[in-house]
Amino acid sequence: LETRDTTDMFVIHHTGNPQDDDLSARQINASHQAQGWTCIGYHFVVHKNGIIERGRPLDAVGAHCWHHNATSIGINLVGNFEQAEPTTVQLDSAMRLIAELSHRYKLKPGAGTVFGHRDFNSTLCPGKNLYAKLSGLCASASRL
Repeated sequence: LETRDTTDMFVIHHTGNPQDDDLSARQINASHQAQGWTCIGYHFVVHKNGIIERGRPLDAVGAHCWHHNATSIGINLVGNFEQAEPTTVQLDSAMRLIAELSHRYKLKPGAGTVFGHRDFNSTLCPGKNLYAKLSGLCASASRL
């Protein structure tokens, strides 16, 4: 794994699997390795019950957003948010994680630092139901 020298954004994802399963970081890691990746591409996995799991080491370059991995942290909320809604506790945990990471990297959570995967690549990720909540997550995170 390469070390990330700069962190200037957070990219939000969803697992997007049709069954809307609550996949563990271990399961995502196995899936990514089966595709030939070194390990899980995301730095964090946020579960429906609000628990946050670490994925790829925080200082490592991610494998989650083509052309933006070298300067971003990947945060995956588990679920298919084209079909379902993220849970309230899941959103709260994601918001607190964004606030903590923003503080750590001296960033202001908002339109210039928190993006959906679809903002950069041709994908529906993080799903319409999560994507619509990103500005609210940023507003709440900036108040912490």
